[in-house]
Amino acid sequence: MTGITIGRPRVAILGVGHVGSALARVMLDAGYDVHVAASGDPAKIALIASVLMPAAKPGWAADAVADADIVVLAIPLHRFSSLDHSMLDGKIVIDTMNYWAPTDGVQDLFESTPLSSSEVVQTTLAGATVVKTFNHIGYHEMEEERRPAGSPERRALGVASDDPEAAALVGSLVDAIGYDVVALDALRDGIAFEPGGPVFGARLSADEFERAVSVDAAVAEAAA
Repeated sequence: MTGITIGRPRVAILGVGHVGSALARVMLDAGYDVHVAASGDPAKIALIASVLMPAAKPGWAADAVADADIVVLAIPLHRFSSLDHSMLDGKIVIDTMNYWAPTDGVQDLFESTPLSSSEVVQTTLAGATVVKTFNHIGYHEMEEERRPAGSPERRALGVASDDPEAAALVGSLVDAIGYDVVALDALRDGIAFEPGGPVFGARLSADEFERAVSVDAAVAEAAA
């Protein structure tokens, strides 16, 4: 991992659709410095940013990433293969994407492989450190489901990575925006967050989340 800015890490969000916009708003509310970018000229997203993400800074993708400690991939998965992967070298990358052929269409990169979708992303982004989270909560829930620390109604979100330091940093962000964190030990474990997984779309406390992924892991091991 590269050195992290002292204080709250700087965040770049690639993608300004529903997911990217919602994440920008909750991170800005939590006091993060947020830059946003789409695939082209930032002038094209300036109006969207000013209306939907006031205080987010639109820019060219390469510039936003260069200045960021954490980069959030909030793009449609079918656009991942055309992304300039090299610009993410040395970065902590949050993968919010899911591969679901009925909606994404068949993506050759994610087919015919024993790897989970985020493991494919990590393999492709060999110079980056990938952390999987935010893919199992609806964009429309990200703002309304937030609760202060200690609230009995606080919802849990999972964080999965092969790098404990990266997972801890991203976990602190998840906590800061209003969610309890359940950290899983390996990026592969994030398959539990994907469509069909035990926590996908589920509103669970931290204890309930941990039980759900533990039972799922036990079932998978027994079936192996």
